[in-house]
Parts: sequence; C-alpha cells; structure tokens
Amino acid sequence: MEKLKTYALMTGLTLIFIWFGGMVGGQTGMILAFLIAAGMNFYAYYYSDQQVLKHYHAVPVDHNSASGLYNIVFRLTQKANLPMPAIYIIPEQQPNAFATGRDYEHAAVAVTEGLLDLMSEEEVEAVIAHELSHIKHYDMLIGTVTATIAGAIAMLANFGMIFGGDRDRPNFIVMIALMFIMPLAASLIQMAVSRNREFLADEGAALMTGHPQWLQSALKKLDNYARRTVLPEADPQTAHMFIINPFTGKDISMKELFSTHPSTEDRIARLEALKQ
Repeated sequence: MEKLKTYALMTGLTLIFIWFGGMVGGQTGMILAFLIAAGMNFYAYYYSDQQVLKHYHAVPVDHNSASGLYNIVFRLTQKANLPMPAIYIIPEQQPNAFATGRDYEHAAVAVTEGLLDLMSEEEVEAVIAHELSHIKHYDMLIGTVTATIAGAIAMLANFGMIFGGDRDRPNFIVMIALMFIMPLAASLIQMAVSRNREFLADEGAALMTGHPQWLQSALKKLDNYARRTVLPEADPQTAHMFIINPFTGKDISMKELFSTHPSTEDRIARLEALKQ
C-alpha cells in the first residue's frame, strides 16, 4: 500500500510537470517535459541514494567497525519487520541523521559522528527508529522525487521567461502567470509533503521504541545544536532528508512557510500527546 501511494504521488507530480511543459512550449514543450521527467525520475529512483551518501562523505560501517550502532539498527529492524539497511557514519560534528534508498532492499541509514557523540543510547535508538519509519513508508523516495520535480518546474519556468513563450497562443497571459505561480506551488507541495512525513516518522519511532520521551529528548538536543553549528556540505536540495533541518540556525525569511520540517516544538507536543 505504501509503495502504491509513493508511485501515485510520483505519477501525479510528473503529470503536473508535463502539463506545465505544454503550457510553456505547446506540444513540443509537453514532449520535452515528459522526456525530462522520465529521465529525472529514473535517475532519482536508481542513483539518488548513492549520490547523497557520496555528497556527505558517508563511510559504510558494519558490526566490526561500529558494533553499538549496528546492534541498535538490527534490534529495531526486527521490531519493524524490515531488512537490515546499510549503515553509514558521516564525519561531521553537527548531530543529524537521514535515511535514503529506493526500497526496503536498497535502504541506508546515515548518522553523523556528532550525533553518536552527543546522544545517549536511548536517544540514538529513537533517532534510528525515526529513520527506519521513513524507510518503512518509502518517505526517502517520495522526498527525492518531490524535490526533483519541484526543481524541474522552477527550471522550466525560468526557461519560459527567458525565451518568452509563444505570444500567438490565446493563453499567453495565463502561461506567464503560471511561470511565477507554479514554482512556488511546487515548492509548497514539497514542503508540505516533507513536514507531514516528519510527523508520521516521529509517531512511528515512538511506537517502535515504546518511549516517545526518548525522541523528545533527542529532538531537543538536535535542535539546540543545529542552531549553533553548521553542516558544511548541507544544501537545500537534501535538507528535507535530515531528522533536523541542517539550516535551522540560519536566518531565512518566511522560514516557517518554506521549512522542510515542522517546528521542533510542534513535534515534541505531538509526541507528548502519544503518552496519553
């Protein structure tokens, strides 16, 4: 069921992109948008996981090199009825973590050295449970595809504004308006999907560990450190993947509207409600 939902969202976003391509460039634009979308979705599905792990210089580890972390992941995958994912450690001091991969058999969990140094074993377990919940619901693929399509729509809009479109078409004014509206709408869809998935992963982690307070404590620490430290390799295209937005400490205008994550306060409050 979760895989079906994922493919439905991918298809819907792709159709929006193709339709927008038709508005910008007519039939030729629609065909071009279809080819671009097909290529981008293919790449995102098969190669985005390795690209992001390479981008953050993630180092693969196993039971011999990181037995404590490995044992936590193994124990939680048994609870969640998931295959064992690949495990990586990112050599950075900002405490953070993310999951990636296209399906259960090609999943990976990555944590920073800073997270392992800062967190107690219970807090590490809560963070890992959060990431495994993302894997269980195919969130990493959804996040990658929504970010890819949002970026493609923005690129197509810029292309249309540069070349001006077809002024002989009766919907020229509508097309110009869409060039401004569509990138904003695509970004808002991306942010809304990401924020909702974070809430669901928090709930999944609380159920998996049976201790919502572990994740509450971890989120407080993660948010506090994210406001004071920077993840050097972080970029907006992958920010949605992390358990805490790596740009939390930056003063970004309209931050709440365009944030890929709900506020830490809201997440902690929802976890508190699970205790009742």
